[in-house]
Amino acid sequence: MSERLDEVEARRQVAAAERIVIKIGSSLLSDPETGLSHDNITRWCRDIVGLMNKGKQVLLVSSGAVAEGVARLGWNPRPTDLPRLQAAAAVGQMGLVQAYETAFAEHARHTAIVLLTHEDLADRQRYLNARSTLTHLLDLGVVPIVNENDTVATEEIRFGDNDTLAALVTNLLAADLLIVLTDVDGIYDADPRTSPAAQRIAFAEAIDPALDKVAGQVGALGRGGMVTKIGAARMAARSGAHTIIADGRQSHALTEILEGRQIGTLLAATVHPLDARKRWIVGLKPKGTLVLDAGAAQALRERGVSLLPVGVVSIVGDFVRGDVVRCVSEDGTVIAQGLVNYASPEVEKLFGVASERIGERLGYAVEPELVHRDNLVVV
Repeated sequence: MSERLDEVEARRQVAAAERIVIKIGSSLLSDPETGLSHDNITRWCRDIVGLMNKGKQVLLVSSGAVAEGVARLGWNPRPTDLPRLQAAAAVGQMGLVQAYETAFAEHARHTAIVLLTHEDLADRQRYLNARSTLTHLLDLGVVPIVNENDTVATEEIRFGDNDTLAALVTNLLAADLLIVLTDVDGIYDADPRTSPAAQRIAFAEAIDPALDKVAGQVGALGRGGMVTKIGAARMAARSGAHTIIADGRQSHALTEILEGRQIGTLLAATVHPLDARKRWIVGLKPKGTLVLDAGAAQALRERGVSLLPVGVVSIVGDFVRGDVVRCVSEDGTVIAQGLVNYASPEVEKLFGVASERIGERLGYAVEPELVHRDNLVVV
């Protein structure tokens, strides 16, 4: 879908979103003197559970660890040197974990803390491991709470801010929607603090260069301002995800967003998530070839299913997990291209093997499919 979207259709797609990444900023979560706002956390968690009860999968990217640690340690003002910031993050992470665990436990929902560094998403194997873990947590109905691992990340390998981290996680999971909750109700065409006539921008395409002219400044508590939020929206848009920047202080903001109401600023992607992923996969150079039997070839062509090891008769080339491979019939006809879940030495042990026997053959089982249908493009 490359044509321009109107706002009505974009908000309809927002309401239909099934996998959602929500980022909550430091300015909403904490105060330099009092620490975390447990009342706000309780309210957001209640609304998130409401979305999950409607069949949505929700991942939360949460700031607040450093601010909570600064408050617990009684440091005022917030330090600027890296060792003290890392110490504050280590102390504050405990409070953040406790707050979310308590709030979600009231609704009988489990949570999981996942701390990431830039290296986790830059390295292919660690990227795939992170995606597999987060996907399984979502499938289990668990709410992953993702944060940057501030206690070990150095300035050279930081994401820079949690807006960027949220966008990268949105891409990682091929999520449908990114919601950025902040302390303003969207992007304005001028600074509302100095221009009383400033108007909120309800809708724009994420790639619109005019947005650069209206970006605000960095806040006191966090590292990101509106500049980083627009940048995050553009990053999320590359994989087809819409972004909404909204006021997290507004009661039931999350619920109203997912009802398609005109909340905050909607920055629309101009490509469908599936189209974006398919274009990316098709554009990569294959590292190897999987030769399929007639049944597997027909199933891929006609039913768009995942490729299971039982349908593979041979391979060509050397590849590792996550590489792009070409799927061909026994007469050499190219059928599909996708991301493989096992390395070539492993695949050689799995020819004709049923998925439930992968663990028996290898001693472990990463995934039941050689290539999942979400990562497979029939050509």
